[in-house]
Amino acid sequence: QLEVVEAGGGSVQAGGSLRLSCTGVGFNMDDYTVLWFRQAPGKEREGVSCINTAGNSNYADSVDGRFFVARRNDDNTVYLQMHSLKPEDTSVYHCGVIPVAFCPMTLATIPRLTYWGQGTQVTVSS
Repeated sequence: QLEVVEAGGGSVQAGGSLRLSCTGVGFNMDDYTVLWFRQAPGKEREGVSCINTAGNSNYADSVDGRFFVARRNDDNTVYLQMHSLKPEDTSVYHCGVIPVAFCPMTLATIPRLTYWGQGTQVTVSS
């Protein structure tokens, strides 16, 4: 079964940190560009970050400078390190992969994903 699995969510106070993981099962993550996106109840899906096959990354303005994405190919995993969390970061965070070498020009629209996970809940209290 080919899938991605997210983990690492939880509840933190504002200003805290969390590290999310996105692990590929049954395929090599380094062959895919990986996107992180989030969706809160009643809100639109929002692109958060992207890392391409070369390890280059980009971020939504709302998280730039606070979130950092990295690959760890030995683990077949992409990590999203989140610092200085704010209540508005509260959401379900998902990762997904696309079979191309480069990130989309904008994170405003999430492209069609090949695999994506069920998501992990992040809750930030004030």
